[in-house]
Amino acid sequence: MTWLRDRWTGKLILKGILDAEDARRALDTGADAVVVSNHGGRQLDGASSTIAALPRVVEAVRDRCEVLMDGGISGGQDVLKALALGARGCLIGRAFLYGLAARGESGVALALEIIRGEFVASMALTGHTDARNLGRQCLVGADPR
Repeated sequence: MTWLRDRWTGKLILKGILDAEDARRALDTGADAVVVSNHGGRQLDGASSTIAALPRVVEAVRDRCEVLMDGGISGGQDVLKALALGARGCLIGRAFLYGLAARGESGVALALEIIRGEFVASMALTGHTDARNLGRQCLVGADPR
């Protein structure tokens, strides 16, 4: 992967990271961000869920690059969980595509508004008003690792 970093001076984001070692290797190649993703889990039934893999990846990179999460985001509570476990953002392709298929551009806007509303409500239910302050303490039954 270093050959790509040598030729590309823009932001480099690697998708498909599911474990700490791959996250560290991504950093070693000069990645600016990683996306925790199992590509929908369709390729391998035994692949880890993205929400399960996320804490290990976040721990491995320790603020040295952005960590995004892809997969399993179907509502605002999923976004809250991902942010609480250390993701800096989420990719929401499936909800986006469902909205697009149902109502075109207005469907995409509606899907995003629904997720945003659920996220705001979930934050309020955990006593938070700023997403930057989310942490594992707001998750019931969170693994303390």
